Amino acid sequence: MRRSSAIVRALVLGLTSTLFLAASANATEVRVMISGGLTPAFNALVPEYERQTGNKLLVAYGPSMGTTINAIPARLERGEPVDVLIMVGYALGDLVDKGKVIAESRVDLANGPIGVAVKAGATKPDIGSADALRRTLLAAKSVAYSDSASGVYISTEMFRKLGIEEAMKEKAKKIPATPVGEIVAKGEAEIGFQQIAELKPVAGIDIVGPLPADLQKITVFSAGVATVAKEPEAGRALIRFLTSPAASAEVVRSGMEPIPPHATN
Repeated sequence: MRRSSAIVRALVLGLTSTLFLAASANATEVRVMISGGLTPAFNALVPEYERQTGNKLLVAYGPSMGTTINAIPARLERGEPVDVLIMVGYALGDLVDKGKVIAESRVDLANGPIGVAVKAGATKPDIGSADALRRTLLAAKSVAYSDSASGVYISTEMFRKLGIEEAMKEKAKKIPATPVGEIVAKGEAEIGFQQIAELKPVAGIDIVGPLPADLQKITVFSAGVATVAKEPEAGRALIRFLTSPAASAEVVRSGMEPIPPHATN
């Protein structure tokens, strides 16, 4: 009897090992490049995606634009392998035009508003209207903005709309690669601007709120399959997963607004 039990246990262990090895052998590695806005939601969704599919995500992080070493365009120029790109929509569009992303694979995933942050515990300034924000910025000693989509808008459009472009030249600083919230938390900038989803995970800051409605600039974040993808079908499946109801709930929690499937421009 004992011998029979031992044989059964051995067979079960052997079958389990065989199934595990088979699953490992069939698992696909999907390489992803992603920029800041959707990163918090994406990172929270990775374990569930891997559990459901058995696939493994290999993720590289960097801004959607710019010339820093980790910027997605720079990574592509170096020939880094990638299957899926998740980034600012118009920057992804540029990559489509350059033949680096399959045009019909593009899906718009979420809208991201820009927020304002101060160091934790600091007095929250008035940003309730365009005039209030203008007064706040003129009174601030230092201002920080990102080197990606939100920062491009802040520095090239919003300051001009407020009529403070000249006044901001000496006190406003573009922050390459590093989250703006970290600069604010260190006290290196009194006020910081970035996507709310990128500000929320940063410790040591308080989010004052979104920009006033008449100054707000919504950034679309999109995904697409790279033309050099080794796993294009797995890449498409990942993008479908990112538009699922479960994924949408995580996107909302991160501070962004999901774009319904088939609503892509």
